[in-house]
Amino acid sequence: MTIRSPASGPVLGIETSCDETGVALYEGKRGLLAHALYSQIAMHAEYGGVVPELASRDHIRRLLPLVQQVFDEAGITGSDVSAVAYTAGPGLIGALMVGASLAQGLATGWGVPVLPVHHMEGHLLAPLMAGNGDTPPVAPPFLALLVSGGHTQLIEVSDLGCYRLLGQTLDDAVGEAFDKTAKLLGLPYPGGPELARLAESGTPDRFRLPRPMTDRPGLDFSFSGLKTAVLQTLPADADLQTRADFALAFETAVAETFVIKCRRAIEQTGLRTLIVAGGVGANRRLRAALGDMAADMDVRLDFPPAEFCTDNGAMIAHVGWLRRHQGQTAPCTIECRARWPLDELAAV
Repeated sequence: MTIRSPASGPVLGIETSCDETGVALYEGKRGLLAHALYSQIAMHAEYGGVVPELASRDHIRRLLPLVQQVFDEAGITGSDVSAVAYTAGPGLIGALMVGASLAQGLATGWGVPVLPVHHMEGHLLAPLMAGNGDTPPVAPPFLALLVSGGHTQLIEVSDLGCYRLLGQTLDDAVGEAFDKTAKLLGLPYPGGPELARLAESGTPDRFRLPRPMTDRPGLDFSFSGLKTAVLQTLPADADLQTRADFALAFETAVAETFVIKCRRAIEQTGLRTLIVAGGVGANRRLRAALGDMAADMDVRLDFPPAEFCTDNGAMIAHVGWLRRHQGQTAPCTIECRARWPLDELAAV
């Protein structure tokens, strides 16, 4: 394979780690040129969760039309692209292979590098894509809270690829706990957003659930006990208002747990910037609670736009562009890892 020399063009990003098919074009000076996202939620709702084989097949159907869509929207062609980035893990291995295979094929045809990207690094650096209004983009060093269906971690970010894990969940990720608790409340899939909607009509302070692991030192989390507390105390014949009150109690316990742990991490590290990324970062109660904490501590708090909290191609294109322009190259082989700890990621 011959790699052509121009490296100033946009990077095409492809995201297929689970049940969202995301494609985007990103270029450093101009930012996000175009992005498209297809969610498989409706397809998987019938089964109450993601079916890996169905997810892989749907990625195959959706990817090429989405690639064409972003090129048409940006008004460019493959000859303008400087690299192709794809999610290499962690995720569903079959779904990852779909995106990786297409990325390799496109990169080979266009004669550009192909870059495997860590899915969680995409979430971690998503707030760096743009500032909020007149606020300049975040830059390292900073503290990051990653909260999603599969991950709950506090990470110290000193530079691109230089990440130190400060704390993580010892059992359920917070998004998983949201979904399991929503199921206990009789809510449909996907449970997390449904629980948040139900909580809007809850009565404050009617029920109080535990704030797990906040009475001991350290920055680790645990959410399985919080889910169990709902299971043990929710009446079997709970009416809609009672279920809404439990939803609010659960959401409040989660938000306050994160406030306690983030405050502790800020005090321990001395870092004055906190970013929150991942799908649960779109939760309004969590945003409000962390916002109050940041104002009280005089700490900068940043979230990616709500549309980039969940899985998307923009975050993959963004990290691909950053790594491409730091000189990273990759062999012409498909790299996919279902499990991939973030602290194993190589620095640039």
